[in-house]
Amino acid sequence: MNFRPQDSRNLTIDQARSGVLSAFMSRVYSWMMLGILVTGAVSFEVGNNPELVAQIFQNKPFFWALIIAQFGSVIFLSTMINRISATAAAITFLMYSALTGLTLSMIFVLYTQQSIASAFVTTAVGFGGLSMYGYTTKRDLGPLGSFCIMALFGLIAIMLLSYFVPGLSGNTMQIGISIAGLLIFAGLTAYDTQRIKAMANAPSGALGQMAVYGALILYLDFLNLFLNLLRLMGDRR
Repeated sequence: MNFRPQDSRNLTIDQARSGVLSAFMSRVYSWMMLGILVTGAVSFEVGNNPELVAQIFQNKPFFWALIIAQFGSVIFLSTMINRISATAAAITFLMYSALTGLTLSMIFVLYTQQSIASAFVTTAVGFGGLSMYGYTTKRDLGPLGSFCIMALFGLIAIMLLSYFVPGLSGNTMQIGISIAGLLIFAGLTAYDTQRIKAMANAPSGALGQMAVYGALILYLDFLNLFLNLLRLMGDRR
């Protein structure tokens, strides 16, 4: 068997690319888990303090300021990721994670801690499997992602409509919305993981920012899977 120098160079390049991808994805998952940890810690501490919960959710101006700040953080990261430093991206992401923890603290008022823990573990296992599939599959998940994104817009439209049409806000409809949301974000988890892999091809100087941005995408997928699952299987207080 002849082994040419060109083959050796190609093998070295492939190994280098594989190493860059592995390191990049490790950073993505590390940032995502840190964000989830921050959100969980903040929501737990606030959710178990009735006075803080009341201050957040009964003070409408403050509550809506939190919501606006959350949306602003996501929009800022999404639109400015190529213009800001890795440090600025990381600070924004962690700030968003903490803000989300404040608004998510209400789940500790609505649901038992046992059902929250059960939903979290189930989400973690499911997310891990879906993300692993997106990472390892050779199949192009672009069509799946496009379908899930269109379905998500449709779901958002139905949710907005339910505020104005009482017949759409019943328990059966809410269960249907949660199931649809669970399926949509399951598909998006696999699709986004595959999409984030391509970010490893960014210039080396931009990999830090891209890792944080990828973490934000997967963080949002995880969070929405968790919330939809909690609505379906959570025991209310």
